[in-house]
Amino acid sequence: MSVQSDFSPILNWLGNNGLEVILLVLGAALLTRVIAKIARMWTGRIDSQHADEDFWSEESKHLHSLIQVISYVAVGVLYILFGIQILLRFGVNLVALVAPATVLGAALGFGAQKIVQDFLAGFFVLAERQYGYGDIVELTTATGVTAGTVEDVTLRITRLRTLDGEAVIVPNGQIVTAINQSQDWARAIIDVPVPNNADMDKAHEVLAQVCREIVDDERVGQYILDEPTVMGVQSIRLEQTVIRLLARTKPGMQWEVGRRMRAVILRRFRAEGIVLEPEALAAIRAGMLRPQTGEGSA
Repeated sequence: MSVQSDFSPILNWLGNNGLEVILLVLGAALLTRVIAKIARMWTGRIDSQHADEDFWSEESKHLHSLIQVISYVAVGVLYILFGIQILLRFGVNLVALVAPATVLGAALGFGAQKIVQDFLAGFFVLAERQYGYGDIVELTTATGVTAGTVEDVTLRITRLRTLDGEAVIVPNGQIVTAINQSQDWARAIIDVPVPNNADMDKAHEVLAQVCREIVDDERVGQYILDEPTVMGVQSIRLEQTVIRLLARTKPGMQWEVGRRMRAVILRRFRAEGIVLEPEALAAIRAGMLRPQTGEGSA
């Protein structure tokens, strides 16, 4: 009888508050899975809507990133609320914890300034729509420059996928400059080195003809927003003159347009008898085959 009386308070607690604690833990786990499932369904719907498209609208990219952040915040708030309820079931006086929590919060604020900075920077990245899911960006930090496609944006970090397939995690608070290469529209810059012994008027005419016809090209015509322009002589060197072309394209398609225009220009120059120097030919082919920064530099 004495043993039963000693354990009776514990058994009573397990039958009441203990059961509630178990239910709260199970409820938190269940709600976490529900939130994650809803977020995956929502983002999956956005992905399926743009599966056959080469670029996303700014609203879709921002919404995709926003859904991910909201799901993370919702799970965090859920854990805090359920944690408070569990502490109450254990008889913890939360009022008595206010003063220690204030001191602890101040200590964490000073000791974890970079984490707070990451969260604030992430908030402004999303609020100002600096970049979002699927954008091609170049991020400058204190340790260097990282370029790639945005795979995930949270309040604390930005995850990029580089051209080599590497996943790079960048804390938002360390980003000094963010260059978005796929927002609203982009521009392809094509520098064509023409030998000095060639007919410049003829070369200029060929380039202007390429600009007029490329808008109807079956491969890249749909990505060009307006007719490219021949800006003129960019620089004069010992053996060649560089002529620059500009083409305004849909976001993220400037490299594809630039590579296609270089291929067409090379073929037209051969047909017109304009022979390029080996150095110039290698430069054009390098621009056609391999990008230089980010996804590529046209």
